Amino acid sequence: MMRTRPLKVALLGCGVVGSEVARIMTTHAADLAARIGAPVELAGVAVRRPSKVREGIDPALITTDATALVKRGDIDVVVEVIGGIEPARTLITTAFEHGASVVSANKALLAQDGAALHAAAEQHDKDLYYEAAVAGAIPLIRPLRESLAGDKVNRVLGIVNGTTNFILDKMDSTGAGYQEALDEATALGYAEADPTADVEGFDAAAKAAILAGIAFHTRVRLDDVYREGMTEVTAADFASAKEMGCTIKLLAICERAEDGASVTARVHPAMIPLTHPLASVRGAYNAVFVESDASGQLMFYGPGAGGSPTASAVLGDLVAVCRNRLSGATGPGESAYAALPVEGMGDVVTRYHISLDVADKPGVLAQVATVFAEHGVSIDTVRQQGKDGEASLVVVTHRASDAALGGTVEALRKLDTVRGVASIMRVEGE
Repeated sequence: MMRTRPLKVALLGCGVVGSEVARIMTTHAADLAARIGAPVELAGVAVRRPSKVREGIDPALITTDATALVKRGDIDVVVEVIGGIEPARTLITTAFEHGASVVSANKALLAQDGAALHAAAEQHDKDLYYEAAVAGAIPLIRPLRESLAGDKVNRVLGIVNGTTNFILDKMDSTGAGYQEALDEATALGYAEADPTADVEGFDAAAKAAILAGIAFHTRVRLDDVYREGMTEVTAADFASAKEMGCTIKLLAICERAEDGASVTARVHPAMIPLTHPLASVRGAYNAVFVESDASGQLMFYGPGAGGSPTASAVLGDLVAVCRNRLSGATGPGESAYAALPVEGMGDVVTRYHISLDVADKPGVLAQVATVFAEHGVSIDTVRQQGKDGEASLVVVTHRASDAALGGTVEALRKLDTVRGVASIMRVEGE
């Protein structure tokens, strides 16, 4: 039997995502009520610019006092889509203190202070849900947190930023340079006026921290994630990748060590074989590849950003939290019981593609090979091209640690026959 008294929802932020959340709550009100078991009512909307016309939203609901809204005491669920660290952090903890559960899309805050927010939710016996924080409409957090709760996840490998995937896809398919592809992404609205958070990997690193924490039942903060942007990727890198039967993607990679005693989380450009499912992810789409003991390999794919896709994830969480509210229960909280150490990048083992500018004369290859051998890095393939006294030498290694490769490169730079290191890129996804 459906309860007639509505559950009251406070919306913090009414931009691209927030306005779409409000629209869906209004246009799908009957369906949401049927799925929840009670009506949901938009009880207030906190914004910075109250004079802006917001179609479909009663002006009487608009307020600039977000703190007063979350303190009302009659609010059942607070939906936070304002982003950033403050005032979002204070507003969320205040909501818990005044009896509301929270649905958030705030990846930066959750990556930095997720443990404290979970603790606050648990202290006040409230829910904290955030499916929309990682991959837009793609159901990912709930499968990791609930569907795979009985399994052991070993690796999460994914494309979690649509802007960078669009840029790299354009470079791959058209031969465009980085700046040309970025300009097109900006013109089409995929890239912000300041694209730093995307192209330097900050956005993906926050998502990697969240995914690693859930997958490995370990607290992983943003500072634990190795981050490398994709602004140095060139058309020449794509040409080399194609010769290897690969393409280049900006990947978020969360891994459990082979002995199971530690985890790593990293974001960087990498070559992946064209045969890997992630290689076919085009445009601004996201995809995440999960490897676990019992389930094997799973892939989650779809639009990872935008108003409607992100609002879809927010509404899914809203339904779940409202159902919990009606039943007097709470959903899964933080699971950090494993408390595994998070290792640095130096311990990560992978393959490498190194392009060197060298002198075109006898003995160069032997010198370079000796340096690799002295540092314990095994060579898989070598390709050399030379003309007019200069040459390029492309080396692809077998699996080696980042620390060993770093020592190798430093030694190579000291050789008189090595003019420079043109590029270094990891090879993943085998």
